[in-house]
Amino acid sequence: YDVTGLFMKNWDVADETGQCSFDQDLEDAELVCKTLNIELHQVNFVKQYWNLVFSEMVKDYQKGITPNPDVLCNKLIKFDAFLRHAVENLGGEALATGHYARTSAGFDLQPVGENSGVKLLKAVDCIKDQTFFLSQIPQSALQRTVFPLGEFTKDVTKTIALEAGFEKIVQKKESMGICFIGSRQFRKFIEEYTEPTPGKFIDVETGKIVGEHKGVHYWTVGQRALIAGLKQACFIVSKDVRTQDIIVASGTDHPALYCQTFVTEPPHWICGPPQALIDMETVHVDFRFQHGHPLVPCSITMSDGGLGVELQHPMRAITPGQYAVFYHHDECLGSARILNTGPSSFTLTAHYRM
Repeated sequence: YDVTGLFMKNWDVADETGQCSFDQDLEDAELVCKTLNIELHQVNFVKQYWNLVFSEMVKDYQKGITPNPDVLCNKLIKFDAFLRHAVENLGGEALATGHYARTSAGFDLQPVGENSGVKLLKAVDCIKDQTFFLSQIPQSALQRTVFPLGEFTKDVTKTIALEAGFEKIVQKKESMGICFIGSRQFRKFIEEYTEPTPGKFIDVETGKIVGEHKGVHYWTVGQRALIAGLKQACFIVSKDVRTQDIIVASGTDHPALYCQTFVTEPPHWICGPPQALIDMETVHVDFRFQHGHPLVPCSITMSDGGLGVELQHPMRAITPGQYAVFYHHDECLGSARILNTGPSSFTLTAHYRM
């Protein structure tokens, strides 16, 4: 293969440590390309990232929704603007990324627009698998993408990197923060872009006010609520952006935190929707809404343009704004943003307590 390096800049502010992760990442990219004796090109997508990903993330938080900017970044930046730049400006035929994932085509690139489509498959290393974050990328991009690391475990990847002379890269800590922004103190960071809107913490069982907060955008479903003076820890059940009320429940396993059904926005199917859905039938697949969490069996049906999802058993803290990602064996079928959850286990059993 004739390989060229391409590095993009999407953020230009130093993190809370005063260090600019962009400079460190660029230095690493230059080291890799110099060692491999290949060219390195740079492209600036700061404006696109701000408008398409970051601003939308802030809007979601202000609406009381908990977004996943990494999924959106892959969809709109890495596998759209970045890929188009590689093809149109550098004459590239394909994009090779470091994601832990595979495709049904492997390194056999398919003609863009081919009817059969390319499937997105889990990585061999199930712990490092990143198909969750790739579940919204378009078929046209997948047909121009290869994932060289998908066939290897992380340990094998490190061994290959060490043998190639990339000891510095191997020793680098993995990024765990927001895509291209890095690891940050969330509350302090989001305060820079939102206005505080005070509200009340309300107990789900008694309906009484148990505390105050500075805005629903600081909190997410399932998170522990920091309420002074309470003997037992409380956790976020739901949020009302209209009233700024946050409903809380005592104990991390309170039944109000669990539900078994939810509805989504219109789904994105990587290889098209399952035929049974087209026929308005129920489809049985596996699901997760957080990266790295175990897959859970569920059934899905069409519902007002979106999906109605029923889980095999109730799950904790299903969160509007997060992506429900669907799998069939090793194949990642696609995903849909969670719109609303059904009644909680607490609500469903309320009549037994009356």
